[in-house]
Amino acid sequence: MAAFEGPSNQFVSFGSFRLFPAQHLLLEQDRPIRLGSRAFGILAALVERAGELVTKDELIARIWPDTTVEEQNLTVHIAGLRKVLGDGRDGHRYIVNIPGRGYRFVAPVSKNGIAADVTARSGAGRPAHNLPAPLTRMVGRDEDARAISDRLRHQRFVTLVGPGGMGKTTVAMAAAYEQVGFYKDGIWFVDFASVENPATVPHTAAFALGLPASSDLSVSELNEFLRDKDLLLFLDCCDRVVDAVAALAMQLLRSAPRLNILATSREPMHASGESVWRLGPLEVPRRTNALSASQALAFPAVQLFAQCAAASLDTFELTDFDAPIVADICRRLDGIPLAIELVAGHIGTLGVGGLAAALDKFPLLSRGKRAASSRHQTLHASLDWSHEILSAPERIVLRRLAIFDTYFTLEGAIAIAGDPTIATADVFEAIDSLVAKSLIAADISRETVYYRLLETTRSYMLEKLLEADEFAPIAERHAEHLRDVLRRAGLKPDGSPFLEG
Repeated sequence: MAAFEGPSNQFVSFGSFRLFPAQHLLLEQDRPIRLGSRAFGILAALVERAGELVTKDELIARIWPDTTVEEQNLTVHIAGLRKVLGDGRDGHRYIVNIPGRGYRFVAPVSKNGIAADVTARSGAGRPAHNLPAPLTRMVGRDEDARAISDRLRHQRFVTLVGPGGMGKTTVAMAAAYEQVGFYKDGIWFVDFASVENPATVPHTAAFALGLPASSDLSVSELNEFLRDKDLLLFLDCCDRVVDAVAALAMQLLRSAPRLNILATSREPMHASGESVWRLGPLEVPRRTNALSASQALAFPAVQLFAQCAAASLDTFELTDFDAPIVADICRRLDGIPLAIELVAGHIGTLGVGGLAAALDKFPLLSRGKRAASSRHQTLHASLDWSHEILSAPERIVLRRLAIFDTYFTLEGAIAIAGDPTIATADVFEAIDSLVAKSLIAADISRETVYYRLLETTRSYMLEKLLEADEFAPIAERHAEHLRDVLRRAGLKPDGSPFLEG
């Protein structure tokens, strides 16, 4: 990787900064910024190739040419640089992590006051994107983000699907940042989280694109604007208006041949040409007491717990004694990132053992980050949000199925959820929809399909079952169903063989 060449007065500008490579000097306006030699070298290397991916190996080879160092050293210096630059503050973005690969300098730059090529790529002085700055570091999702980014290069419409709290926006954002520089007209983020009226979907998209979102805006105007654009639209949180977003997406894709769309939703759009990527839980360790801290930290769910616990309590360190307990906590939370984050935030009050004991007793999932969206400030709020958009039959079926504490079959679901008010066909249709909405997990790897509710969803729906005053009759129906299953298998309730005569 060649370094900057030129006289000592040559400089590169970006944001409020000027970088003088020959003098090893960084100025913010006219104030010198103190940087170590390695941090300065990393910044210079990234700015030299603004808009391009610079791999971790390239940076390490340049900054530590004769030394073997851990990748963590590079990560620490990048974090320090971001802090110095105010990366993410007031919407300014400078250095973007390309998961598993390296980094890209994404701010527009100019050399000695003359705009470099990276500036021109966004067109007409517009920024290359309007992506929000990530609030936290992504854990355990690098492969997902990379795969989604790769898929976008071959598929024009990709939807990331998963339950609430699974981290869909975080992963999609990482994939979108990896695409920065690939689209001549940039990447544009459209947030539908607070949109409830389908008629306002085109206006929301127009506003994000910088167009006048007048009350009489027509989709044809959006079509006309995007017709010749080389652009990625990132449509986030489409759940409440999924049908309207799907219709808009298909119209835009038909009229704009160089437009790509990345969307997040709790259910697929069922749109023509859509490629669905389902985001599952973070991997958790299997149930075992023989688990060291280093072994546990090989699993993303435990990594996230440790990161969030350390952010809440700076003295936290995962020990071999606590590792099996933390692994069990992550399993009980089904590896759901938001649930793990919220529970780990109580580490300073309860400790690891106290958290494990309190999971079944106290509402640990009731406090989140103020900066998070309202639906994600607590997992309970996220589940409220999911519950609100269900139809009446879906709500009834889901709360009744919460009586199952493990996997169940379609036959079992019909036996428990069906009654004179809900026909078998309605139960089947509700389950099909709830699987699509990521509220029921389906295991299709075996001859018989098995279903289950994530534990957090099940706990929430048991509350709804109690509120509906249905717990006792559904529990009785569940017991009768289990009795019938055992009888057909020739077993007594205690599991012993049932012998007639």
